[in-house]
Amino acid sequence: MTSEEKEIRRFETRVRQMILAYKEQREKNNALVEKMEEKNAEIKELKAQVATLQSEYASLKMARMIDISTDDMEGAKERLAKLIKEVNKCIALVKEKN
Repeated sequence: MTSEEKEIRRFETRVRQMILAYKEQREKNNALVEKMEEKNAEIKELKAQVATLQSEYASLKMARMIDISTDDMEGAKERLAKLIKEVNKCIALVKEKN
């Protein structure tokens, strides 16, 4: 076997090795692309879920604001009446000093 034949065989071996390495890398890349697509689908699903939950939260918040019971209204009226009485007392005191 001549030195040229040895070089050609060595070159062929290297080319085969590079082809095998390329195929391995391509398989890894395909697996990563597939995994990325799965994660993107999961992110899209989670974003939709977040939007739904935010909408539900806003609805619940609005319902809570509307859902004022009569006890709350009565309590608020009483507090407001007390505040008005206190303000009137303060006004009367200021008028007396003048």
